[in-house]
Amino acid sequence: MVGTAIKNREAELNTFRSRALFCGACVLLAFMVLAGRMIYLQVIKREYYHTLAEANRISVVPVVPNRGLILDRNGEVLAANYSAYTLEVMPARVPNMEKALDDLATIVDIQPRDRRRFKRLMEESKNFESLPIRNRLSEEEVARFAVNRYRFPGFDIQARLFRNYPHGDVASHAIGYIGRINDAEVKKIEAAGLASKYKGTEHIGKLGVEGSYEAELHGITGSKQVEIDAAGRAIRSLSTSAPRAGNNLTLTLDIKLQRVVEDVFGDRRGAFVALDPRNGEILALVSKPGFDPGLFIDGIDPQNWDLLNTSIDKPLLNRALRGAYPPGSTLKPFLALAALESGKRTPSQGISDAGFFALPGVAHRWNDDKKGGHGWVDMYKSIVESCDTYYYQLAAETDIDKTADFLRLIGFGAKTGIDIDGEVEGILPSKAWKEKRFARAAADARKWYLGDSISAGIGQGYNAFTPMQLAHGVAALANQGIAYRPRLLKAVTDSGSGARRDMDAVIDGKLGVNPQNLEVIRRSLEGVVKEGTSARVFTNAGYISAGKTGTAQVFGLKGEKYVESRVAERLRDHAWYIAYAPAENPTIALAVLVENGGFGATAAAPIARAAFDYHLLGKQPDPKLIQAFRKNAEEPD
Repeated sequence: MVGTAIKNREAELNTFRSRALFCGACVLLAFMVLAGRMIYLQVIKREYYHTLAEANRISVVPVVPNRGLILDRNGEVLAANYSAYTLEVMPARVPNMEKALDDLATIVDIQPRDRRRFKRLMEESKNFESLPIRNRLSEEEVARFAVNRYRFPGFDIQARLFRNYPHGDVASHAIGYIGRINDAEVKKIEAAGLASKYKGTEHIGKLGVEGSYEAELHGITGSKQVEIDAAGRAIRSLSTSAPRAGNNLTLTLDIKLQRVVEDVFGDRRGAFVALDPRNGEILALVSKPGFDPGLFIDGIDPQNWDLLNTSIDKPLLNRALRGAYPPGSTLKPFLALAALESGKRTPSQGISDAGFFALPGVAHRWNDDKKGGHGWVDMYKSIVESCDTYYYQLAAETDIDKTADFLRLIGFGAKTGIDIDGEVEGILPSKAWKEKRFARAAADARKWYLGDSISAGIGQGYNAFTPMQLAHGVAALANQGIAYRPRLLKAVTDSGSGARRDMDAVIDGKLGVNPQNLEVIRRSLEGVVKEGTSARVFTNAGYISAGKTGTAQVFGLKGEKYVESRVAERLRDHAWYIAYAPAENPTIALAVLVENGGFGATAAAPIARAAFDYHLLGKQPDPKLIQAFRKNAEEPD
C-alpha cells in the first residue's frame, strides 16, 4: 500500500503570501523609485532640464556687426563693406577632410590656392568653429551646393560681410588692412575681457588705421535665437538682438593728393609725408612700394605672402614711419638755427670756402660738393647753395651734445606720436648714445671723435631720421616754431546717433626760439626755391614756397668722386626734399625721400612740386614736365 503524502496547506499558503508580499513590495518600491525619479526630474530639476531641452532646440547665434567705414577728409570712401556668400566647414564634423574637399570640388570650383589658404587657416585658427574654404561664391555655385548639401555634413553656405578697399594699394600703409584673428589675438581679446564683443567675429584690424582704431571700427555684437532640427539646421528665427555697427572714421588724408604723389613716384622706392603745419593733420602718407590690403582679408595665400615678405623692395615696410635714413643736407636749416640760438654764428658771419675743410695737423680733407668751393659763404648762402664746408667748420666748433639737445627739442631721435602703430625713434647721435651703442666694443670704438661731429654736421654719420620726423620738423619751422602732433584721424561719427566728434589738435612743443633767428632760416629756405638748388624745379610755380634739398650717402666712396651711372642702383645716394607752402602762410609742409634717387633737386623736389601744384592750385602733374626735371636738373645739394 502506497502511502499518501499529507500536504501542509497552511505552510504553503504562508510561503505564497510571503512571496506575494515580497514581490508586491518590490513592485511598489520600483514604482516609488520611478515616481521619485519622475518627481526629481520633472519637479526638482525641472528648470535645469528645461534649459537643456531648449538649448537642444534653440541655438543662440552671434550676429556680427558691420565694420565702420573709413573716409578721407572729403568724404571719399577708403574702406567699406559688402555682403557675399561663403562656403564654410566645421572641421570637427568632417572625419576625412581631403576626401570631402575632393568630392566638393566636383560641384564648386576649389583651386589649389584655396586649399593652401584653408590648410593655413586650420593651423593658425584652431579656436574657430567654422572656417571658409571659398569666398564670394556665385549664385550658380550656391544653388549647386544647396542641391548636394546632404552629401556634405559639416559644410554650409553663410552670408558674410567682406572688407573692400576701393583704391587698392593707394595709401595702403596708412589705411592698413584686416585679417583673420589668430591665436595670439584671441588670447589678447580674452585677457582684455572682450570675448563677448568678438563672439562670432573672424576678422580684426592688423595695421594702420584699421589696427589702431579697431575699438572704434568693430562695433558691438548682437545675437539671434534660432530654432534648429536634430541635424543642427536652422528652422526659424525666434528673436533677435540687433548688433551695433562700428563707428565711421573720417581721416585727415586727401586721397586725391595721395594718388597724385603715388603716381609721380611711379615704380621708385621711397616715402612722402605731407601735413598741415597749423594743426598736425596728415594730408598724405606715402610709402612706396605699397601692397593690396585686399589680399589679407580671406587669409593671404602662401604664394602672395612669400612675394610680399621676401621681396627686395620690402613693400610691407612703412618707410614713412619705420625707415630711418641719414637726412643729408635737409638737416642744415636746423643746424643753422641751433647755431643762431647758441651764438655760435650770426647771419652775416661767414667763411671762405676753398672746396674742402681740414683740421690743423690732420692730413684728411672733408671735401665740399662743389669743386673749388663756394667762395665767401654766410648763413643765407650756406643754405641756398648747400655749402658743406660751412657746416663742417660749424660742427668742428660745436659740442655734439649741445647740438643733440637742440635737435631733440624739434623732435629728432624720438617718435612723433602719430596715431598709428609702428613708428621708430631713429638715431640722434651724442656721446652718451655712442657709449651705449658700442658698449661691448673696445674703448676706442665707444669714444666720440671730432670726425664723428664733422660727418654729423652735414646730416651724415650716425644720423638716421624718418621721413615723418623731417616733415614734423619742417612743419615747426613753417608754423613759427610751434609743432603739432601728427595725426590721421580727423573725426569719429557715431553709428547709432550720427553725432560727429572732431579730434582736437595737440601741440607737441614750442621751440621757444628767437623769432628773428627763425625768420633768418625761413628766408633762407625761400632762397633755395628762388635762386638755389631747387629753383629750376619751381620755375613759374604760381606761388612762393620754401624748401631744402638733400642727398644722403648710402656707402662710402673712399675719396673717389661720386658718379651716379657708375654706382649700382641700390648703392646710389638717397634723394631728399623738405618744404612748405605758401611761404608766408603755410598750409602744407612735407618731406620727400626717394631711395637711391641721387640728387634731391632731380628726384625728390619734382614730387614736392606736383604735390604743391595739386594742393594749392588743383593742378594735375604734367608727366613730361616731371620727366624733364629728372633729366635736366643737375644742381648739387
